[in-house]
Amino acid sequence: MNASVIIFYCIAAFILLTGIVAVSSRKIFRSAIALLFSLTGIAGLYFWMDVNFIAAVQIIVYVGGIVVLIIFSIFLTQKSGEEMPKPPTTRVVFSWLAVLAGLGLIYRLISEYGFNKISSQPFNVEVSEIGNQMLSTTEHGYVLPFEAVSMLLLAAMIGCIVIALKSKPETK
Repeated sequence: MNASVIIFYCIAAFILLTGIVAVSSRKIFRSAIALLFSLTGIAGLYFWMDVNFIAAVQIIVYVGGIVVLIIFSIFLTQKSGEEMPKPPTTRVVFSWLAVLAGLGLIYRLISEYGFNKISSQPFNVEVSEIGNQMLSTTEHGYVLPFEAVSMLLLAAMIGCIVIALKSKPETK
């Protein structure tokens, strides 16, 4: 095992551990911070693969935009510091069944396709090619998903504003 493989396993373990904390913590702010670290770990994985532009986009869009938006919306709610209630047992059981089914599907795909032919060639993609492909309307263009994501972000911002403007319930 060389240093590159060890670095990959360390980054992968970091992403998995912070992802588990993000979905299993009962404090919502702690979950958001764990999500922040998980997305930063994914950017580290991109840096390790020497795909610097995608890593920078990961940090700017997801870490700098989405997670900050989530944290602001947490702070704007009335119960941001309280512990979330424990989920019902049936929901936990079905969640574990979904996790096991997903792991089984991933194992089947990996064993079926093997991924034995790993290229040792680095990525040679220019940023201008990425831009042209993203804004292309041809068969392999990404204009429609790009616009769909922008609409999703707009809806998230409107949702945050609605949550922020909600008045506190009157106590009697």
